[in-house]
Amino acid sequence: MRAAALIVHTILFAAAAGCSFAPPYTVPDTAKTPPRYKEEPGDWKVAQPQDAAPRGTWWTLYGDADLNALEGKIRDSNLTLKAAFARLQYARAQYRVARADLFPTVTADPYATRQRYSSNAPKELPGYPTLLNDFLVGADFSYEVDLWGRVRNEVAAARATRQASAADLASIELSLRAQLAEDYFNLRAADAQVSLLDRTVEDYKKTLGLVTNLFKGGAAALADVAQAQAQFDNALTQSADARLQRAQAEHAIAVLVGENPSTFSLNVNPLPIAVVPPPIDPGLPSTLLERRPDIAEAERRVAGANAQIGVARAAYFPRFTLAATGGFESAHGSNLFDVPSRFWSVGPQVSLPIFEGGRLVAQTAQAKATYEEQVADYRNTVLTAYQDVEDNLAALRQLKAESDTDAEAVKATSTALQQAQDRYDAGIVTFLEVATAETAALQAQITAVNIQARRMSASVLLIKALGGGWQAPLAPLSKD
Repeated sequence: MRAAALIVHTILFAAAAGCSFAPPYTVPDTAKTPPRYKEEPGDWKVAQPQDAAPRGTWWTLYGDADLNALEGKIRDSNLTLKAAFARLQYARAQYRVARADLFPTVTADPYATRQRYSSNAPKELPGYPTLLNDFLVGADFSYEVDLWGRVRNEVAAARATRQASAADLASIELSLRAQLAEDYFNLRAADAQVSLLDRTVEDYKKTLGLVTNLFKGGAAALADVAQAQAQFDNALTQSADARLQRAQAEHAIAVLVGENPSTFSLNVNPLPIAVVPPPIDPGLPSTLLERRPDIAEAERRVAGANAQIGVARAAYFPRFTLAATGGFESAHGSNLFDVPSRFWSVGPQVSLPIFEGGRLVAQTAQAKATYEEQVADYRNTVLTAYQDVEDNLAALRQLKAESDTDAEAVKATSTALQQAQDRYDAGIVTFLEVATAETAALQAQITAVNIQARRMSASVLLIKALGGGWQAPLAPLSKD
């Protein structure tokens, strides 16, 4: 017993001082962080309402009650988000499974049997009873002494996977909320187009009737009637297409909020031509690494792969296991727990790889290749994050300029249309000039609606690129 205790104490001491073959972990280097975003205008200011708004509920910046109500359904109803949450729960359970290997395993295996042996069996011994009972109450103890850090690195990898899953859940939620906001503003833009085109259809219908009457009275050419008819039909076509866009946006919103598109509907609410996206402070590029959940996820994947290298390297060395068993066994229940019925055994077990046919070398190479892949993915995620921010900063600036110039175009085409109608009424020009002016005026107004929708979408995408309300720092590998 003293020898066994000495063995136990020695191995436990070695385990406490055990090493780890995982490389020292550091967050991989990325491209040099610029002092400011290239596409950010120098006079960018943050609006006061944005300062007071909760960072987590970024969609409230738009001040739209319908959008707020729809966003409120995402967390409880979106099925993609539910699946991501289930993956997080799975990763949490996997971490607990891995962590259980840090502790001993104790199992109990009591049994009671009554058996009869064949009297004609070759192993039958004269005088040995062929009918007997066997009662046993025992327990087994097993504990792997983690001398080389295999178990600790398995736990570290599982912890990193759990943290990556949490960041993935936040990333998916951010993407879904941004997609909902985009679809919502596209729907409202489609409402504005439908409203504009319906008014245009009514105007063109009146014009077609007027030109047809003039033709019947000999005051207009047949070509004028054909031109008016073509304009009217083209406006009907555009109106139908705008309704299709609205229907598809409404169906997409229904799926995002977890409802059946066949029974889901939203009231018509045209996007005002004067609406502008709220000012958004992009912050400093150096803070982007902490604000994007997909970057946090990628970094945790790197940390987990780094820990798996330690697991692969530890496989080259012996695995020490402390094993013990003990209990009581007797052929009679009456003396089962008497001292002579007791039994026990204790001692270390060692498993040492001798020949693996190159398996361990290949597994180590596999772990290193996975690590390099995750490092490349992490660096690419960071670069893509900077691209997303720059793209949408540029989009907001350029679309603002487009909005200003198109507003002038709307005024100019309206003036040209009025002039063309006056000249046509005076008999100076043909209807072709009126039709051309009407087409240009309509196109300028449709372009204005499209620009407003694109500006709203660009602002949503900028918030998404900046990480939305994500404020959690990268979790160190050493913390649970």
